[in-house]
Amino acid sequence: MRETLKIKMLGKPALTYTTNVIFRFDGFEKLHTKPPGYRFIFLKPGGVWATIVAINGHDQWRMSIVNSGEQPGELSREKIHKAIAEVVGVPFGYEILSILPWTRRELVAEKYNVGNVFIAGDAAHVMSPTGGFGMNTGIGDIIDLSWKISAILKGWGGSSLMDSYVAERQPVAFRNVKEASGNLNRMLSKKDHPEVFDKTVEGAKARKTIGQQIYKQMQREWETLGVHLGYRYNNSPICVSDGTPDIPDNHARYIQTSRPGSRAPHVWLEDGRSTLDLFGASFILLCLGEGVSNTDPFYKAAKSRKLPLKVVHLNEKKVCLAYQSRWVLVRPDGHVAWRGDNLPENSKKVIDIVRGAL
Repeated sequence: MRETLKIKMLGKPALTYTTNVIFRFDGFEKLHTKPPGYRFIFLKPGGVWATIVAINGHDQWRMSIVNSGEQPGELSREKIHKAIAEVVGVPFGYEILSILPWTRRELVAEKYNVGNVFIAGDAAHVMSPTGGFGMNTGIGDIIDLSWKISAILKGWGGSSLMDSYVAERQPVAFRNVKEASGNLNRMLSKKDHPEVFDKTVEGAKARKTIGQQIYKQMQREWETLGVHLGYRYNNSPICVSDGTPDIPDNHARYIQTSRPGSRAPHVWLEDGRSTLDLFGASFILLCLGEGVSNTDPFYKAAKSRKLPLKVVHLNEKKVCLAYQSRWVLVRPDGHVAWRGDNLPENSKKVIDIVRGAL
């Protein structure tokens, strides 16, 4: 018997309604005097009303026609042909491959599981594609979820380990959904620019100025390294805070840090590997610098709880500078669980926290 899992979604059920038209035409760039581009944005006196995006960089294009109404509506073929002719400005032959009415949404699931059934990816969060965060956010969900499920199945995961999944991943979803919607809103500017349609010198100046303004505000959508790599599990119940101040979130800049909850920093090792190559199969206790050798208490505490732990000694200057502490415990998913310049007084307590037993 199949049952339906119902999860309440938080946020805005709909942002914008569009009609997406995929058409084929080889030589689109020859129809205008503009330089080659991935996305073309079209304005009317009321603001942006359509975009054209390159699909394969050759002969397939997607035109998104924004519905000015508050309800979704399927455009007729006649209106679609008229819209294509309007944005291009000259008659040309093309082949329509598909027409798909589509609704952009801004939603995050209220909870990520019911009992032993967990959701991830688009089932947990729905966002505008502006920025390209959807797949990476979903992959992050699976990476977080998979090592925890493995821990439970192998018997070393604590009773509250699975609860940390929503505590860690839901804030990332809210953050990324908000950023994606911001990108969309910047693109679909509703500002009225009647002067850009004047066939005068002043109109030409206005078009150039407004074009530069739109270009500048759209840059944020492409400068997103901080969004993709800079997410942190600051309030995770399975990361041991060291009391250090958080690094401000920046959409464009990814600042590496070994602060608990953050992604462990990438540093090239002398043997050609990355520090990231060390992570994935188990917990890793990095022992950094000279004189960092007595890890017996920590290793024995992990062994007593059956937590898989590998101890790695590194005495490379770049690694020590990037990781900031003499001891750094990294989870299987590459996030820092604990760090310190001294081993903890109660190693078993730290182990129990990071495996979700406290």
